[in-house]
Amino acid sequence: RTPDAEGMLGAIAKAREIAGKIPGSFIALQFENTANPEYHFETTAEEIYEQMQGQVDALVIGIGTGGTFSGIARLLKQRNPKVLSVAVETQGSILQGKPPGPHKVEGIGVSFIPKTFERNLCDEIIMVSDDDAFATVRELAREEGVLGGSSAGANVYAALQVAKRLGSGKRVVTIIPDAAERYLSKNIFSGGA
Repeated sequence: RTPDAEGMLGAIAKAREIAGKIPGSFIALQFENTANPEYHFETTAEEIYEQMQGQVDALVIGIGTGGTFSGIARLLKQRNPKVLSVAVETQGSILQGKPPGPHKVEGIGVSFIPKTFERNLCDEIIMVSDDDAFATVRELAREEGVLGGSSAGANVYAALQVAKRLGSGKRVVTIIPDAAERYLSKNIFSGGA
């Protein structure tokens, strides 16, 4: 584990350090590997498009590596340029040009702009507070039986805001990218974070 203050850049540096000591090791480099968004373009996006029968009005996804957002948004916009693509960030994220800062939502809100994030596909950015993300995590568990993690809470919170704004009959897609088992010791379902 790297110190929280070092953020994702510290974790990446540590991974490189460890890989340098292990012959034949491999680092996926998911923040810069173009295979990341390409995979989501070829698979995740196709599945969403098929399941939604091509009827998507908005895509709302948190930016961690940027690969999921970029791959899905690229395919949806190729097929329908009117699809609204919304990036979700946490308090303390830098996508809107603010300095990086601390946050409790894990998986999104890194302190740098990933090379796999295709900013030109982004129509809007929504910032979600830790409190709103964790309240949504608890609501998802209580009301829907979905045990997602904090980035799932941020995504769903932002997607609900977009859905309210777009109005009845519009189809808004988001992703629940993480499961809760990694977070149970953090008491995310009882108000902790």
